[in-house]
Amino acid sequence: MTPPRAIVFTDWDGTVTLQDSNDLLTDNLGMGHPQRMALNDRILDGSLSFRDAFALMLGSVAANGHSLPHCIEYLLQNVKLDPGFSDTIEWCVANDIPLIVVSSGMDVIIETLLKKLLRPQLHPFIQVYSNHVESPNSAGSWNIVYRDDSSFGHDKNQSIQHAAALYYPDPATRGTLFYCGDGVSDVSAARSCDLLFAKQGHDLVDICKRDGINYLEFASFHDILTQIQQELKVS
Repeated sequence: MTPPRAIVFTDWDGTVTLQDSNDLLTDNLGMGHPQRMALNDRILDGSLSFRDAFALMLGSVAANGHSLPHCIEYLLQNVKLDPGFSDTIEWCVANDIPLIVVSSGMDVIIETLLKKLLRPQLHPFIQVYSNHVESPNSAGSWNIVYRDDSSFGHDKNQSIQHAAALYYPDPATRGTLFYCGDGVSDVSAARSCDLLFAKQGHDLVDICKRDGINYLEFASFHDILTQIQQELKVS
């Protein structure tokens, strides 16, 4: 098999989707926006890990008595895709470029939203690396099960390296690695990619500026697709 000329890795919540599923759940069914933002500030100043803060946010949703099926139904009614994402995945399929979701969210939620929001023909071409859920079908309590032991709960750098090694067993054949993200959990991915896209007006832009990480801002996947086409010189 000929190695692909590139791989597009992307965050899911707030990047592929216009609304962050976990923020929506926390703000409307859990602890509420003010408390979530207080935890977010602690993540940004380093006094609380993303892993621990995220568990508190999602735990507040379950603690308020909202089952996972109810949460998923709420998200199906309120979450929409970035308007350029469908065009991007179709272009990737046409050009034999893998598109891989690398998310701090939960697999059952991502897969359910993909089935609703994307044409069925495109589902097989999207791979997902994410966290899991314990007791996902229970009407009672449920909780996130992290992918690894990192401070993020899912070290996206590790997942990117794993996927890249599968496509490029010979490092000499390695193509361009793109990553698209918007938040704190995407910082680790910056170590793995050749070009980082950071969403305008979100935490990742501020972190990149603070830490001297090279990035390109994007407003939608239309911007990302245009830039990838320019980088690869493929229309």
